[in-house]
Amino acid sequence: MSRPSEAEDGTKPEDFPGTAERFAVRAAVAKFLLMGFLALLIVATPVAFWIRAEAERHALDNALLFTQRVADFAIKPLVTEALLAGDATALDALDKALEPWRNDASVLRIKVWDSNGRVVYSDIRSLVGQRFDLPDWGRALLAGGPGTASLESQQELENEYELASGELVEVYVSSSATDGTPLIFEAYYDDDPVRDEQQAVLYSMVPPLLLALAALQLAQLPPAVRLARGIQAHQATRNRLLKRAVEASDLERRRIARDLHDEVIQDLSGLGYALESEELHGPPEQRPVLGGARRILQQSVRVLRAMTQELYPPDLEQLGLRTSLERLVEPHQERGLAVRLLIPADVALARGSSALLYRVAREALSNSAKHSGATTVVLSLRTDQHGAEISIADNGKGFDTSHGAAEGHLGLRILKDTIREAGGALQILSVPGTGTTVTARLQSRLAANR
Repeated sequence: MSRPSEAEDGTKPEDFPGTAERFAVRAAVAKFLLMGFLALLIVATPVAFWIRAEAERHALDNALLFTQRVADFAIKPLVTEALLAGDATALDALDKALEPWRNDASVLRIKVWDSNGRVVYSDIRSLVGQRFDLPDWGRALLAGGPGTASLESQQELENEYELASGELVEVYVSSSATDGTPLIFEAYYDDDPVRDEQQAVLYSMVPPLLLALAALQLAQLPPAVRLARGIQAHQATRNRLLKRAVEASDLERRRIARDLHDEVIQDLSGLGYALESEELHGPPEQRPVLGGARRILQQSVRVLRAMTQELYPPDLEQLGLRTSLERLVEPHQERGLAVRLLIPADVALARGSSALLYRVAREALSNSAKHSGATTVVLSLRTDQHGAEISIADNGKGFDTSHGAAEGHLGLRILKDTIREAGGALQILSVPGTGTTVTARLQSRLAANR
């Protein structure tokens, strides 16, 4: 049964210093570039639509200016009283004058309206003399308002001959006859020139914009790499300090446990034997006092031995996690705490995972016994291909987690940081009056391969 931290040839990640850090930096840089690309798309898309709209507006303004010049210099001198009266000769003269302009493939239709909505001239002779209702903008145009230009499909009644042409550039400008009669000059153009201008402007502006944004992204890449490396170095330092703190804590626990076992407990045990001997051979009137003192001393020795067991865990690699947990709960059971164990018969975890889970169980059981007032505790351990999970649930008084950690949970808070740095998670769920549940989850990379 091998561990995931070891390769087939026995090499380990720690044999290659900096490998994990380099991968983390590369992942951070790749994420930065991906986010930059998405930001580039988010910025470039609305800008491209804006450029397209501005190009359309520019083309329509040009069409409006061109149409106004034609109305002022080509149409106005030929709109006489005879043409307003519908004289055929006057209409033919205007047809001839506008013939070069009408032969331009982009010009599809020409109309001249009077203030009553009557068509006084059109290149479609059947429209001459027909009347249509003038919209509000038409009356405003006759009153001296600005001309209008739009790009749209023609659906009005007066657009019978333009319905099949799709989108057209429709331009209305104000004009007048030779006698000063106000008129409206209307022209329809093919939309291809407008679309061509849109594409030309778009293709001329978008590439420089994209290059500028890409250059900005590349300029930010070196600082991003340095920042990622700095954060990674900070995390590595924090992990090392945390590991050293845990190791120092274990070392101190071992020293205290050894001192208690080799000195204090041994001395007290010897004193207990002395009291027992004195009780058996001493004066009868002193035996009750000596017996009581001996029992108190023996109880104190049991408590101290339980404390040494809690201070420093057993050899997990030799005993296994299941046996170690069974030994962990024995002192609590002797003190009257009902502990139920739900642990698989075969628990195969890496040593680091076993140590972390054991510490969680030790801290949670200690809190349940000392601070929660619990009478029963359920300790369960589950393992699968995704990792391992240990849960300690008691029926104690609980606490409000929104007010921070309750008394005795400082050790669990430290363990929470340790487990998070190891790639796992520790969760404390508690409600006043319903008990507390401590759950620690470790990812599969910390568990041994089956």
